[in-house]
Amino acid sequence: MLDVVIIGAGPAGGSAALFTAKAGKQTVIIDNDSGLTKRAWIANQYGVRETSGPELLKVGQEQAAKFGALLVRDKAIAVDSSSEGVIVRTESGQTYVTKHVIIAAGFGIDIAEASGIRTVPGTEPRVKTIIDVDIEGRSSMEHVWAAGTIAGVSMHTIITAGDGAKVAINVISELNGTRYVDHDVIKA
Repeated sequence: MLDVVIIGAGPAGGSAALFTAKAGKQTVIIDNDSGLTKRAWIANQYGVRETSGPELLKVGQEQAAKFGALLVRDKAIAVDSSSEGVIVRTESGQTYVTKHVIIAAGFGIDIAEASGIRTVPGTEPRVKTIIDVDIEGRSSMEHVWAAGTIAGVSMHTIITAGDGAKVAINVISELNGTRYVDHDVIKA
């Protein structure tokens, strides 16, 4: 059984994967390669010179892969909770069994609706519906979390990336049974 399946490899999902993989959690990212960030020009991300969305995605996904996250190009279509764990089904017919799922699918609310996860009206421009989450990112389905635009945060890449990291820290903390902190220091 996997520790975490992340649906979406944009800034929220990629950031979540970076944290979960770096924490030693077996992480699979399922992404259909159709996110809005592919068309973005980013000039307002702290600590990053101006960059294109495709470059930001490439670097972020490489960072997650460096720590062992596996990126699968497919479309997640349903999530089910069972006694075996959380089951993620994809368009290609693959099934993944995991302890936790983080949905970071941007505008892709169809997976939540197909899975019976509670949704609410969105508050951002052009974001009609979002997953209803608590402050930590938990959805109405046990062991299923949401991060980024689909969870109601501003769609700016720096904010969705931060939200993905926040939710990942909460998932890692739950898996570990104690609060997790990832803070590296410069080694002299």
